[in-house]
Amino acid sequence: MTTNTLRLHRVLRAPPERIYRAFLDAEAIAKWLPPHGFTCKVHELDARVGGQHRMTFTHFSSGHGHGFGGTYRELVPSERIRYSDRFDDPNLPGEMTTTVTLRAVSCGTDVQVVQEGVPTVIPVEQCYLGWQESLLLLAQLVEPDIPG
Repeated sequence: MTTNTLRLHRVLRAPPERIYRAFLDAEAIAKWLPPHGFTCKVHELDARVGGQHRMTFTHFSSGHGHGFGGTYRELVPSERIRYSDRFDDPNLPGEMTTTVTLRAVSCGTDVQVVQEGVPTVIPVEQCYLGWQESLLLLAQLVEPDIPG
C-alpha cells in the first residue's frame, strides 16, 4: 500500500503552551480541527503517552461521518506531540502518524506538522486544503489575547 506524507508550517501569534493545549483539549479540538464544512465529536481523549483518542468528523451538508482514532506516542509539553490515527472505514486502511513540533520564536510559535501514512485514496491536495483550513481555525482560537 502506497501512502503520502504531508508537511505543513505556520507561525502563530501565540505562545507554545496555548497551542500545545489546543491539540490536547477535547473542546478545543472540536472547534478547530475539523476543516470547513465539517463538525467534530470527540468520543475519547486521554492525553497521556499510551492514551487513546477517538473522534468523528461529520460532513454538515450530507450528514456522512468518518470515525478515526489512535494513540498518543509522545508528549513533550509545549514542544512536541506525536500520535497515530486509523480510520474506521476499511477503504482507508493503514496507520497514520502525525508529529507536531512547536518552537517559540520572537513573534509567537513556529508550528511544524508532519503527517505520514495518509492513504493514497485521499488526494494529497485535499489533505493540504483540510490542514490549511484547520490551521487557520487553530490560529483564530489561540491568537486572541483576551484578558481573563
